[in-house]
Amino acid sequence: MFALLSQQDKPTRITLKYRPADAEVLVNQYDSVVPGYYMNKRHWITISLEGDLPDPMLTSLVDTSCVLVVGNLAKAQQRRLAQLTPP
Repeated sequence: MFALLSQQDKPTRITLKYRPADAEVLVNQYDSVVPGYYMNKRHWITISLEGDLPDPMLTSLVDTSCVLVVGNLAKAQQRRLAQLTPP
């Protein structure tokens, strides 16, 4: 899992895996970014989708979260995932 989307809560939020040092910077810089809600607050961040975070940055954070999670998978799992992903 690299993202958790909360659709029933208002505002809608997404929780993403992120590097701890960089997550702390984002939490301090943006009001819409907080330590991971219901997750390990050191390795996850929760972002309000109606907040002050620019959309291109949100897209980049989602991509980074996916890369971090896939990077921790076993090599065999990474190969299987690569076969499912179009080039």
